[in-house]
Amino acid sequence: MKESILFKKSTEKSPFLIAGPCSAETEEQVVETAVRLKATGKIDLLRAGIWKPRTRPNSFEGVGEVGLPWLTKAKEITGLKTCIEVANSKHVELAMKHGVDVLWVGARTTVNPFSVQDIADALTGVDIPIMVKNPINPDIALWLGGIERFEKAGITQLAGIHRGFSDYSQSIYRNKPLWQLPIEMRRLRPDIPLINDPSHICGRRDLLLRVAQKAMDLNFDGLMVESHIQTMRGVMLHSR
Repeated sequence: MKESILFKKSTEKSPFLIAGPCSAETEEQVVETAVRLKATGKIDLLRAGIWKPRTRPNSFEGVGEVGLPWLTKAKEITGLKTCIEVANSKHVELAMKHGVDVLWVGARTTVNPFSVQDIADALTGVDIPIMVKNPINPDIALWLGGIERFEKAGITQLAGIHRGFSDYSQSIYRNKPLWQLPIEMRRLRPDIPLINDPSHICGRRDLLLRVAQKAMDLNFDGLMVESHIQTMRGVMLHSR
């Protein structure tokens, strides 16, 4: 695999930072969030949920294609590259049509090799950066398999996203971090940048700093943090 330029740390002491709203809701929300994030001087990639996989029907499942021009406008205004989650080949087609810079595969998709292969097939011959989240269940083979399917499709810029794992037992976390699994991923694939998603692990703001700092102490390459114009607050992280 060629060296990944996109996912390299912006400086020796700073992680690669991805931030933006969990879900794109309005053009104003997306653009204003992007402008404020850009003003921090620390953000490398703007994220927003266009399609939202939900456990049960009749929940908000994202604005869909209508939200893609909002990201385009935010990129034109701020210069920030954009990334979204895709779950099928149709999502890939629309994302490419609207000039999205980076795609990620969500935990609910990584768990299904058929779905991952569908996305990989749609990207054959297109070397766009891809981030693969760990599956919802603690199965490192599925996580590795997802990355490998994109490698076979010719994708050369790949990253893994650690977003925690579902568990029925009591926990302070929304998704247990199970740090031994991303550590094992790093051992097996030291060439793949590893990004921590503290927002999905924590599910609550007061735990974000603790988890993000733990990721930095473990030499993760970056963070993906959900940021909204109503709740944006500054956080200082110490990377090593």
